[in-house]
Amino acid sequence: MNYRKKPVEEIPEENTAVWSCTNDDCNGWMRDNFTFDVAPTCPLCSAPMEQSMRMLPQLLNSNGNPKALKKGISIS
Repeated sequence: MNYRKKPVEEIPEENTAVWSCTNDDCNGWMRDNFTFDVAPTCPLCSAPMEQSMRMLPQLLNSNGNPKALKKGISIS
């Protein structure tokens, strides 16, 4: 029997816009294209967030621009 591991596939990374928590005691952050607010607050500690960039794996948001969607209305 052969239990060799398969080679690990490289996940492409890109420079991504994120929102980071301004509270020094909190490590909260979120991708910009997954937020509903133009200037979100931290979901962990409710502190304001600032925009920055991070190298993250590529991730596609199939909802397009969630900031353009109105709450309570679904697009078919």
